[in-house]
Formats: sequence, structure tokens, C-alpha cells
Amino acid sequence: MSTTSILQASSPTPRLSGKVALVTGGASGIGESIVHLFHTHGAKICIVDVQDNLGKQVCESLDDEANEDVSRAVDFTVDRFGTLDIIVNNAGISGSPCADIRNAELSEFDKVFSINVKGVFHGMKHAARIMIPKKKGSIVSLCSVASVIGGIGPHAYTGSKYAVLGLTKNVAAELGKHGIRVNCVSPYGVATALSMAHLPEDERTEDALAGFRDFTGRVANLEGVELTTQDVANAVLFLASDDARYISGDNLMVDGGFTSANHSLKVFR
Repeated sequence: MSTTSILQASSPTPRLSGKVALVTGGASGIGESIVHLFHTHGAKICIVDVQDNLGKQVCESLDDEANEDVSRAVDFTVDRFGTLDIIVNNAGISGSPCADIRNAELSEFDKVFSINVKGVFHGMKHAARIMIPKKKGSIVSLCSVASVIGGIGPHAYTGSKYAVLGLTKNVAAELGKHGIRVNCVSPYGVATALSMAHLPEDERTEDALAGFRDFTGRVANLEGVELTTQDVANAVLFLASDDARYISGDNLMVDGGFTSANHSLKVFR
């Protein structure tokens, strides 16, 4: 008589139990998914976001509080929870589309770099002043497929994401001696408010989002799978957790092979 053993799936072990995290741009889109996933995995979280009302709504759902300035937010996090183990530099903008560099506005370029690059730099700097004395910590920044390939977005956006990748590698080189890991995540197109930011408010409809999903799906490499904010959050969780304890200076592509494949010669398509 044979015996059959049945193994029942158990709840996953929290991967951030006891960790304290700060997430910028955590009120909506990818940032909100990161916040909820981190919370599920046991982290204590503070959120930095210019969207006051949305930030408060997310915080209330997690019994947390919001703060707006990165430097003050780091101090607030440490005062509240005693430390800072993880910072996720997620806040960013795409900027206005411009197909002709002759028409590009320097003020727009400066705005995108100020948020996408200076914001990340400030996050890294202020996290480092807490993490260096502890000799540990994880810094994760949201980058983009535009960090490794041209023609994906406006010049300011693409330039800013290349800069974030450069900062990631350089800061990882400095902070490695302190046991601090510095990485970034580069997703393919995700249907969020950011992907609709170039449209007037009244045109950011469900139909517009559906059109974005249809377009990104048609030109994607990996077919039959739609990239979601949860997929990106899962990648951030991995890099933030001890599962990635020896990974630093990496740019984790969450793009279904988009930046690794060129189908213009139609060898496989």
C-alpha cells in the first residue's frame, strides 16, 4: 500500500520583518504597490510624496504618517522608528513630450532633472548618513528601460534615467566599504498615472490607459504577459531584502527582454 504525502503551501515568510523603509513617491502607482508589498512583508514604512491627500490615504491604510521633504523625512523616520534600513527612490516625472530638440524648453529639462536626478541623489545622500554608521542598508532607485536604450522617451527623461543609473553605480562603489548595497530597477512601460502625465487632465481616461496597454503589449518582447506595478514592486522587494545580500551596483531589468531583443530584422517575428 502506497502512501501519498500532501504538502500544503504555507504563508511566505516576511522578507522585511523588523526593517524600516522610506519610500518616495509612495502615494500612487508603482510607489503605492511598493508600500503595500513592503507592509505585507513586515516593514515599518514612511512615505514621501507631493500628493498630500493620496499620501495620507495610503498612510492611513497602513497606520503610518507622511512627510514631504527627503532630508526631514529621513530624520522623521529615524525619530519614529529608531533607524533606517531601506530607502526606495521612486519619485519621478516623465516630462512633456517633444519630438524636436529645437523646440525643447530648458526649464522643462531642468524640472525633470531636478526631480528625477537631484531627488534620487538627495535620497542616497541622506540615507547614507544614517546607514554608514550602522555599516548596512539597502538603497533602491526606480530607473527605466530608458536608462540603457535611446528612443524611449523625451531627452530630459532619458538623460535623467541614464544619470540615475550612473549615480547607482558610483554610489555603490563608494558605499560598498560600509556594507551598504545600492541598486536600481528598470521597468518597461507600466500603465500608471505617470504614463499619462503628458496628456491634459481630462484626457487621462480609462480608454487612454487601455490604448497605452495595447501599444506596449504590441511592441513588447514578452507576449501574453502585461507588466504591472506589482511586478515592479516584487523586483524592488527582492533588492531591498536580504535575499539580494550580495547584489550591489545592479540595474535589474523588468522588461520581459525588451532591451535585449531587436525584432526589426524579423528573424523571429
